[in-house]
Amino acid sequence: MSKISYRDSGVDVEAGDQLVDWLIESEGAGKDGGSQKKPAPRADQVVSGIGGFAAVFRAQFSHMKKPCLVAATDGIGTKILLASHARRYGEVAQDLVAMCVNDLVCSGAEPLFFLDYYATSKLEPQAAKEFLHGVRRACEFVNCALIGGETAEMPGVYKPGDFDAAGFAVGVVDEEDMLGPSRVEVGDQIVGVSSSGFHSNGFSLLRKLFESDLDKWVDQLLVPTALYVNLVLELKKKGLVKAAAHITGGGMENLPRVLPRGSEVKLVDWAWPDTFIEVQERSRLTREEMLKTLNCGVGMALVCSPKHVAEVEKIVRAHDHLAMALGRVDLQQGSKALHEPSAAESRVVY
Repeated sequence: MSKISYRDSGVDVEAGDQLVDWLIESEGAGKDGGSQKKPAPRADQVVSGIGGFAAVFRAQFSHMKKPCLVAATDGIGTKILLASHARRYGEVAQDLVAMCVNDLVCSGAEPLFFLDYYATSKLEPQAAKEFLHGVRRACEFVNCALIGGETAEMPGVYKPGDFDAAGFAVGVVDEEDMLGPSRVEVGDQIVGVSSSGFHSNGFSLLRKLFESDLDKWVDQLLVPTALYVNLVLELKKKGLVKAAAHITGGGMENLPRVLPRGSEVKLVDWAWPDTFIEVQERSRLTREEMLKTLNCGVGMALVCSPKHVAEVEKIVRAHDHLAMALGRVDLQQGSKALHEPSAAESRVVY
């Protein structure tokens, strides 16, 4: 019987090692991997990064009284099947980072470092490089160190050409400066920040709705999730925002997660982008069903005092997003005050 190697069974360890070498050598490279080097995010705090068994990050938070680490993990969902179909990997790489760091910043945390997990049936170096370049570029945009990760070849688990990815991010916030429900009061306003598209949610539905003319819509479907970290941190630094909700899976049902017990928000109408109107026409979903499924043009919802709305909207526009009024925080009927343990759970009224 002839010898059967690990490579013969479908796993090329050498190809994985070469990918890690490329990632280390290209760190700090200019646009599209060019030769013009620039400092990697938080390089002074990365003691040991890509290439070892584990990454080491120096915790330096002397400017905070009560530093708290904040962690988030997520994936890309079935949107990844569209990337495989179109052989376009850079866009969904940003989705992976955004789905994690946008969650982190809802607590007011600054992202510190990010790790990715990339799995496929057979490692295609060019596809993997395009993906990892997209991950690195998104991390740089939000000043987050790409500190490590893992690449896995899993023939038999994945079909040829398929891949999957997961991300893990850690950030830090001073406990005294955290955003969240404890800061929210009756009368506060909800300002919506425009999404860049469908982001990375609802794609089991979207793929079904657009399967007959997928190639016509693939460009709009693959627009990556917007990165909101820099916007929210600027608003927090200026004391203009009390809470923030990342509008992901479940649509506007994410909003109650950052509102105090006993509160409700009655959503007002806003102009939906044409792509969401197209989805509603194809799916025949009601307005409420749409708002509970997709972001409908809102990627982040900000809670702020009425006196700060104009300034918040101005800064949102300065970050190249649209700002829209979504509603105000009110006391639910039957509730005597916000935050009371006996009060009803917060809710959205459609």
